[in-house]
Amino acid sequence: MNRPVLPSAEETKARMVAVLELQRRLQTSKGAPDARLRKDRLTRAINLVLDHRDEFLDALSADFGARSREMSTFTDIAGAIGPLKQARANLEKWMAPQKRKVTPPALGLFGARAEVRYQPKGVVGVIAPWNFPVSLAFDAIAAAFAAGNRVMLKPSEYTPATSALLAQTIDLYFDEDELAVVLGGPDVGAAFASLPFDHLIFTGATNVGRHVMRAAADNLTPVTLELGGKSPVVIGRSADLTKTAARVMMGKTMNAGQICLAPDYVLAPAESVDGFVREAKASVAKMFPTIRDNGDYTAMITQRHYDRITGLIADAKAKGGEVITINPANEDFSQQEHRKIPPTLILNATDEMQVMQEEIFGPVLPIRTYGAIGETIAEINARPRPLALYYFGEDNAESEALLERTHSGGVTINDVIFHFAMDDLPFGGIGPSGMGAYHGHRGFLEFSHEKAIYRQISSELLAMLRPPYGDAFRKQMAARLKP
Repeated sequence: MNRPVLPSAEETKARMVAVLELQRRLQTSKGAPDARLRKDRLTRAINLVLDHRDEFLDALSADFGARSREMSTFTDIAGAIGPLKQARANLEKWMAPQKRKVTPPALGLFGARAEVRYQPKGVVGVIAPWNFPVSLAFDAIAAAFAAGNRVMLKPSEYTPATSALLAQTIDLYFDEDELAVVLGGPDVGAAFASLPFDHLIFTGATNVGRHVMRAAADNLTPVTLELGGKSPVVIGRSADLTKTAARVMMGKTMNAGQICLAPDYVLAPAESVDGFVREAKASVAKMFPTIRDNGDYTAMITQRHYDRITGLIADAKAKGGEVITINPANEDFSQQEHRKIPPTLILNATDEMQVMQEEIFGPVLPIRTYGAIGETIAEINARPRPLALYYFGEDNAESEALLERTHSGGVTINDVIFHFAMDDLPFGGIGPSGMGAYHGHRGFLEFSHEKAIYRQISSELLAMLRPPYGDAFRKQMAARLKP
């Protein structure tokens, strides 16, 4: 694949401003696109991904160094197509104006009407992440297109092959005034976030999200932030440890844990830890009999990220943690072609360890113990609110206590990550794990302006509300002020 020669940062910044002005001017002059044009844009996006799926799979493998084509097909190709197809199938229903009740109801008898219409916000900026660079770009694009917006996309510089392919293929299927791609590093990303978009969505690290929000604030640009955090797994005493370990380790090893929704740490009854460790080893051995040269096991995206994860493990060991490396074939990872880290459990994890202080984003899983379920609730609430929470068990009282007494962006019970795969559920964080939500209909609403419209009655019945105020006005107010 031939990568484009990137222009200078200053040239890119000038182009960004020009494209935004072009998109905004055409959006204003042509008005909101009808359902036919929105469906056409969604269909072109679907065709783009399907026509070039093998190229995207090659690019993803090149960017990661080692990444399963089957997993990428599931997470990035099918993960991109799903939201686009759902938006196309439900578009007319989402676009339809919604009737609302008139207050007081008596006005309705005289012909008053109230409704909400969904108007495109205008131009939506999308800053996509590196971990699933195709699906998470098109998930946001699907919602923005469905709502009738034009889009500017800034993909990650950490996946240069995939980002370049996005730019090349989008240029084949879309005019720049519909969907434009901006390539570049952190300086370009900072300039992109500071543009006066009508809405900006960022998916990535919490610390970067703070910078994005500050930049957007200068223009009062509304933002959707999909961030992350330390998503806990609570294992109840009623949990089936074989199933629990298999499902947790599947979520922890998918993309080698480089997922914002990956289970970040486990809270388990002390008497369940040995069983969970045993079953975790067995489940990993079944999925990955070998790891080092196994194409199904993903590498760390960069050497810097590899060093950070291995540093977390070393820090935990130095501070008294019991490090359990799950290495079924006893392979030597000191000399390897790629940046692979085998699944690693850390027992006796303490708050002093860095692995319990920051989002891991790798195949490392600290395990802590509890006595009563209330202890898990207290621990979760003592930490910043996470993007996800996972509970395993058949005790409805326990699961309900966690649902009612903790905050998280979303929850999956008896598995991990799957709430994200539900197209009809909103996806987003809360507090430090994000703000706003998208996915399906919620994404359509996120990128739409809900315009309130009221049609007044033709009668002069309401003339009583104008001065000078008389008995009719006072009688109306007395009726409203009754308890």
